[in-house]
Amino acid sequence: MEIILLEHVEKLGKMGDKVNVKNGYARNYLLPQKKALRATEANVAYFEKQRADLEAHNKALLEEANKKANELKGFSAVLIRQAAETGQLYGSVTIRDIASAVNESGVNVERRFVVLDKPIKSLGVYPVKLSLHPEVSQTILVNVARSQDEAKKQAKAYNNEAEANKKAE
Repeated sequence: MEIILLEHVEKLGKMGDKVNVKNGYARNYLLPQKKALRATEANVAYFEKQRADLEAHNKALLEEANKKANELKGFSAVLIRQAAETGQLYGSVTIRDIASAVNESGVNVERRFVVLDKPIKSLGVYPVKLSLHPEVSQTILVNVARSQDEAKKQAKAYNNEAEANKKAE
């Protein structure tokens, strides 16, 4: 199905691009989320009329995402969880947990912004990517520990390891 993108979609195209996508992707995701329009003559004319408004809206979203990214630069969240002696968690740290930890710091981040490649199921310090806008992302650190003292020790060890890696390069 040929569609016109109303905003930048990662790995697909920028606003205003005409792209061919599979029917299900368009019907189930792009069209209901108002990220695209079907590429009919009427919709192309409508898009051209609305282009300035859409660009202004996209620019406002981009500025807001850049502002949030600057606020989150160097951010580290500490999550206290119960774990076995081997370091395995009784459960896992989810996207919801990470988003609520960031929100508690005063920066409003929705769950859909958190990108977690695999679930966090053991103690440690993990880099987590926040995709705030298709063009803006920020990496934060999530420190999963049994107590605040253990979190401080893990953070110190992680920082020492990061410095050693920088020196090695």
